[in-house]
Amino acid sequence: MIPIENSKKKTVAFYIARSDGKGSYPARRAALLAQAIVNEVNVLFIVGDNSPSPPDGFNSITIGKKANLIQTLRFVRPDLLIRDSGSTISEEVEKIREVVPSILHFDDFGDGGKQADFVIQTLLEEAGEEYPEHYTVNRQLFIADPLMHPFKQSGMEKKPPGPLPHLVVSFGEEDEGNLTYRALRHVSQLQIPLKVTILVGEKYPHDISTLRMMALGRRNTIVQQPPYDVAEIYATADVILCASGYMPYEVAVMGIPCVVLSQNDFELGLAFPKEQHGFVHLGLGRKVKQSNLLNAIMEPLLHETLRKRAIDRQIALNLGDGKETVLETVYYLLEHPKRGTGGKAMSDMLH
Repeated sequence: MIPIENSKKKTVAFYIARSDGKGSYPARRAALLAQAIVNEVNVLFIVGDNSPSPPDGFNSITIGKKANLIQTLRFVRPDLLIRDSGSTISEEVEKIREVVPSILHFDDFGDGGKQADFVIQTLLEEAGEEYPEHYTVNRQLFIADPLMHPFKQSGMEKKPPGPLPHLVVSFGEEDEGNLTYRALRHVSQLQIPLKVTILVGEKYPHDISTLRMMALGRRNTIVQQPPYDVAEIYATADVILCASGYMPYEVAVMGIPCVVLSQNDFELGLAFPKEQHGFVHLGLGRKVKQSNLLNAIMEPLLHETLRKRAIDRQIALNLGDGKETVLETVYYLLEHPKRGTGGKAMSDMLH
C-alpha cells in the first residue's frame, strides 16, 4: 500500500541519452539532481536504448526505442520531464507538451528546445546566436562532481612542475575516434622525462592491449581503466590533454593547464575551451600535427608565466557551483506548471 504522503508527491521523470560531445556528464548531472530532490518528489528514470544505466537506488522504466518515449510519458504522467538527450525535434516535444505539465531540457541545440519550458545551456556554441527568452545560457550553471570539491581551485597552490612532470590524457567515456591512441603515439616521441597517465573510458571500443604495448615502450607511462577517481588523478596533473565537451569545465574548476582536441564537428563548434579561458585548443584531434601537440603540452611545463596565466584564467571563471540555481528552476517548474496535468494548457482550461 502506498503511504498517503507519498501519493501526494509530484513525479519528476529523467530521460538521458548519449549524444556527441557530452560523454558521461549528463548522467552524472542527472544523478546529482535526483539525489537532491528525491525526498520531496518521486523520481523516475526513463531508460531507452541509448541511455546510460540509471543511478543505483532509483526507480526506472525501460522503454527500448526512443519512439516509445511519448507512449511511456502518457502512462507515467510525470509533473516534470528533465531531458538531456542531445538535439531534439520540435514535433516530438510538441506531443510531449500534451502530456507533461513542465519540461526542462539541458544543452539542446535542436528545434525541440523552443517547445520546452526551460532550456539550460552550459555548452555554448561559437556563433553569437540569439536565444529565446526561456533559454538560460550560462556556463556558471555547470555542476561539478562532488568528488572535485576538495580540489576546487587547487591549481592556485600547485608548485611548478618538478623533474618528472605529469601529463594526464583523458578522452571520456567512448573516444570513438581513438584520440587516446593518437595522443599516446605522438607523446611517445617526446625525449624528455614525463610521467603519462592514460585514462581509458568505460565504453572505450578500441583495443586496449595496443595502448598497453605502447605504454610499455615509454618509461613512467601507465594506462588506467575504470574504476578510478578522475578528480584525484586530475589534481596530480601538471598538464591535461582532453576532449572539448564538458571536460574543460571540470578542469577549470580545479585550475590546471589544459590542451584540448575536439572529437567531432559538434565539439569543434563549442565556444568555451579557448585561450581567454585558459585553454590551448588545437582543433579536430584527427587533424592535429604532432609538432603542434607536443609544443602545446611542453609550453606550460617550460614557461612558468604561461602556466600561471592558464591557471589564473580558469580560476577566474569560478565554475562548478551551479547546482542550487538549477534546483531552483526544477522546483519552480514543479510549483508553477506551464500546463495542466492531462495536457491542456491551464489558460485553455479556464475558458
